[in-house]
Amino acid sequence: MKRIYFLVPGIDTARTVVNDMLVARIPEKHIHILARRGTPLEELPEATMLQKSDFSPAVQRGLAMGGSVGILGGLIGLALSPGAAVIAGGILLASGLGGAGAGAWVGGMVGLTAGNTHLKAFEEAIEQGQLLVMLDVPRARVDEITERVRALHPQVQPHGADPDIPVFP
Repeated sequence: MKRIYFLVPGIDTARTVVNDMLVARIPEKHIHILARRGTPLEELPEATMLQKSDFSPAVQRGLAMGGSVGILGGLIGLALSPGAAVIAGGILLASGLGGAGAGAWVGGMVGLTAGNTHLKAFEEAIEQGQLLVMLDVPRARVDEITERVRALHPQVQPHGADPDIPVFP
C-alpha cells in the first residue's frame, strides 16, 4: 500500500473527491481527511490519531532498539554467569523479546505525542483552510488514482506518495 496526498481547497471539494474515490472502489477506511482544528468534517472520514502522529515509525524504531539492547543485556548476563551456558538460547530469546516489547511500547507512547513528520510539509496549507486528503491505495493503482483525481478535480493539488505505509494504521 502507498499513501497518496492531495491538498483540497475546501470541504465541498473534499466531499466530491471522497465520493469519487468511493466510486473508484477505495474503501472508506483507506480515506483520511486532515483539516485545521475546529473544522467540521461532518460525514467525511477524519484522520485518526495513528495518521496524525508518528506512532508507527516510533514503534518500529523502539522494537529494533529494544530488541538490540535486550539481546546485548542477555549476552552480558551470560558472560557474567558461567552456569547459564546450558540455557543460553532461552536467555537470549527471552531478553531479546522482552527488550523488543518494552522498546515498542515506549516508542509507541513517544510516537503518539509527536506529530507525523510526513505531514509537516502540509501544516501551512492546512492552517490556511485547505484540507489534506490521504488515500491508502495498492501500489499498482497509485498512477491511476492520481490521474483520476487530476482529471475530475483540476482544483485539487496532488502532492505525491509515501514510499510505503504500514498495514495496520
